Amino acid sequence: MTARPEPPHLDVLGIGNAIVDVVAQVPEAFLTRHAMHKGAMALIDAATAERLYAALPAAQESSGGSAANTCAVAAALGARVGFLGRVADDQLGRVFRHDIAAAGVHFPTPALIGGAPTARCLIAVTEDGQRTMNTFLGACVAFGPDEVDEALVGAAAVTYLEGYLFDPPAAQAAFRRAAAVAHAAGREVALTLSDSFCVDRHRDAFRDLVANHVDILFANEAEICALYERTDFAAAVAHARLDIPLAVLTRSEAGSVILRGATTVEVAAVPAHLVDTTGAGDAYAAGFLAAYTAGRSLAACGRLGSIAAAEAISHLGARPQRPLDGELAALVN
Repeated sequence: MTARPEPPHLDVLGIGNAIVDVVAQVPEAFLTRHAMHKGAMALIDAATAERLYAALPAAQESSGGSAANTCAVAAALGARVGFLGRVADDQLGRVFRHDIAAAGVHFPTPALIGGAPTARCLIAVTEDGQRTMNTFLGACVAFGPDEVDEALVGAAAVTYLEGYLFDPPAAQAAFRRAAAVAHAAGREVALTLSDSFCVDRHRDAFRDLVANHVDILFANEAEICALYERTDFAAAVAHARLDIPLAVLTRSEAGSVILRGATTVEVAAVPAHLVDTTGAGDAYAAGFLAAYTAGRSLAACGRLGSIAAAEAISHLGARPQRPLDGELAALVN
């Protein structure tokens, strides 16, 4: 008989880009003037980052990055959470470290000394709430297999991998190492695809990761269609059902679809006043994982994800602005 693993010390361990988010509301003309593809994420160099930062109107600045945002929201929901990601030994790195710790997230990764500066994501939010992101990865690209804290991965119920981090080859190796460690310890591995353009850049590698190393997949409609090169959501769903033990697919105002084997659970979106879509998917994943690691039903997991996403889109920025710690306890099942 296989020995049962020890109870985890963490519910969720995120691995992703450690970024300082700079969020500003802009007119549509700003996107046109700077040749931005609305709703997408583009990788930029340091010079472009400085130019766009100077052009943005007054902005909100905070620690961010997709997986880091998920970790912060999960902690706000009462989950025990850690995060691994690389920042530099600079002012923005210290801002990130202070902010994520204040959110209740354990962040043990040491600062990068003598390399690239801390990453930042410039997020332009238009009047319709859509966010367009330009990201300078900076110190993030220094994250590799050696930065995977094996003890922490082995102590987490779910290790949550961020697709945005997948560009550097060293990060891809880090993902596989983290997955191997998690599975050896009897834990689960989750992946968020993050962005359809990111999927397009690394489709074969993502397909291999999903099919062979991942237990839980998070994706929106565009991302899952990009992964399987399908224009029809139903066709992409059919592929996902065969490839992944648990797929959690979000569809904005149409809610979400959760697939486990032959089971399909459809969850309605929670109505909200849309201000900014930044972090909606991150918050949904946080709610889902907080409920999932607490042993709730798939329907309850999707419901808490929808509640967290609705809170995220109701204000500027990705972090919660109202208390969420009672939401998990309030779930019916």
